[in-house]
Amino acid sequence: MTATRNLGFVAAAATLLAAAPLSAIFERWTWLIQAAIAVTVVAGVAALTRLVRAPLWGQVLGMLGGLTLALAWLFPAGTELVAFLPTPSTFAHFGELLSASVVDMRSYGVKVPDTDPLLFVSVLGIGGVAVVVDVLAVGLRRPALAGLPMLAIYSVPVAVYVDSVPAVPFVVGAAGYLWLLVTDNVDRVRRFGRRFTGDGRDVDVWESSPLAAAGRRLAVVGVVLAVALPLAVPGMTGGLLNAVGAGTGTGSGNGQGGNPGRIDLFASLSGQLNQSEVYEMVTVTTTEPNPFYLRYGVADELRPDGFRVRNPTGRPVTRDLPDPTQRSGTGNGVERTRYQATVEVSKNLNMPLLPAYAEPVRTEELSGNWLYDPNQQVVFSNRENSRGKRYSFDYVRSTYTPTALRRAPSLPSDHPIRLQQTATPPVEQVDTLVADLVRGRSTDYDKVRAIYDHFSADNGFTYSLTTKGGTSGQDIVDFLNNKAGFCQQYAAAMAWLVRSAGIPARVAFGFTNGTGRTDDGYVLTNRNLHAWTEVYFDEMGWVPFDATPAYGVQGSTRSAWAPDTDAPEPAVAEPGAPAAPDDSEAAPEATDPDAADQDTDAGLAVGANDPTRQAPVWPWWTAGALAVLAMLAAPALLRMALRR
Repeated sequence: MTATRNLGFVAAAATLLAAAPLSAIFERWTWLIQAAIAVTVVAGVAALTRLVRAPLWGQVLGMLGGLTLALAWLFPAGTELVAFLPTPSTFAHFGELLSASVVDMRSYGVKVPDTDPLLFVSVLGIGGVAVVVDVLAVGLRRPALAGLPMLAIYSVPVAVYVDSVPAVPFVVGAAGYLWLLVTDNVDRVRRFGRRFTGDGRDVDVWESSPLAAAGRRLAVVGVVLAVALPLAVPGMTGGLLNAVGAGTGTGSGNGQGGNPGRIDLFASLSGQLNQSEVYEMVTVTTTEPNPFYLRYGVADELRPDGFRVRNPTGRPVTRDLPDPTQRSGTGNGVERTRYQATVEVSKNLNMPLLPAYAEPVRTEELSGNWLYDPNQQVVFSNRENSRGKRYSFDYVRSTYTPTALRRAPSLPSDHPIRLQQTATPPVEQVDTLVADLVRGRSTDYDKVRAIYDHFSADNGFTYSLTTKGGTSGQDIVDFLNNKAGFCQQYAAAMAWLVRSAGIPARVAFGFTNGTGRTDDGYVLTNRNLHAWTEVYFDEMGWVPFDATPAYGVQGSTRSAWAPDTDAPEPAVAEPGAPAAPDDSEAAPEATDPDAADQDTDAGLAVGANDPTRQAPVWPWWTAGALAVLAMLAAPALLRMALRR
């Protein structure tokens, strides 16, 4: 019984070690403390049930009961304390946490904060795995099969992490699994009684046999190869075990890199954007009469599957920030005006990025934990999040005339921004289209306008909440052929085409102006989340272009250099004709049947389909698990057949 109890506690410890990859998901270690409590309770109940020689089914019921008690204590229902005894309201509370966890999973990108729903589902999952591992390793004496539920824990960060999970947590989990196998092997050997060496010497303590030592060496070599192989083989550096490196952004001064670049902005927004319920996210007041979009992030690394977010780098916002009014190019059609804004973030927006208008020059009520990246023009933090923040800042709004942008010279071919922000994957159809659009255009602005004007109703482009799949195998080509989509398709496609023309471009994230200004300022909800394109002009900086049809975006803003291409041409009044009434404040009517809905895009992957149209992935996971289970069970089945 002592050996069995030891094996049970080793199984519990191995389960916790197998959960190490979850550290790549959570910001803090609260999940580990709560999971350790739940697993300890499960292991303790299992030991007690085996002490009284309960059958296996009794052990399972006891462990499930212990897990329920632990969850009831860790996540109590309401403020009243009813000892550790779960009540019907406790299980109703568990159901609410499970429902809320689905919303949080769709709303947050890694790393996620410590919300009760996410902590509950994590502790529940780890505790459930602890029960299964104990049954397999101790009850059925099949510790090798315990690797399957442990692998299920590891599959969670693999499925949700932006690029790849770090290698160290995988090694920790593998070590726990090997520990369980070794402990079971030692226990099996001890069941034969006293042990002897090859020369007849009696062994009172456990010593490693040559065969066991060889097995452990093979296990260590296997783990090392699993970690090293994806890093060594070309084309596998982005594999499941690739370590997350530092950001590649550039910055001046004592810059600091940050994890916000690893947050999947597309995933963190997709849940909120597709909610049927409207959530208030930001309230902003500004002294600017007609502000542009409130922004908080950019995606400027283009890969074959779309735009990605890089790690920002910067310096504390409490220091002096770059002042664009000192930049050359002011005057002669370029105006830079300073305004002040105050932002209040609700509890529904939680991420390590702060919404702000472009080019802030001074901040108030923010600590040195918040940094500013002057290249990406984003405010981020490695230690805090945006939920519930209230802050003020001064910013500079830059406006341009088309003539001023035409005067902007092209960047030299060796300019760092041009080298970084014009890289595009080779797509023949895109290159051919861009060459046709910019033919005969001599200035960068005229080339950008030719691409911008291409996304118009005259060329067949429409706004649609759902997109059609294509057969080209390339999302950008499918979108350009189908000519229907919402903001992430338009923003990413235009940025891709502009880059193909040799002009730096990127995709920006933020909020439109919604339903307009109220007495409390602009109240922005999840329906106002939006994406647009920013193009870099020498001596001007990053200039916004919004190619998404204006009728499909609530609070859409257009400018003199990027007008609404779908707006009707103003009629020329004949001499003596009465003047038409001024309808400049009237919103354009939606010509698309989906125009009454808001911009509910689910990310910035070009040509991404509506989430409801995606094929389910659970059959593939199930088939893979069954295949692994069959391979692991094959030796045992063969032995059973031979014995019979």
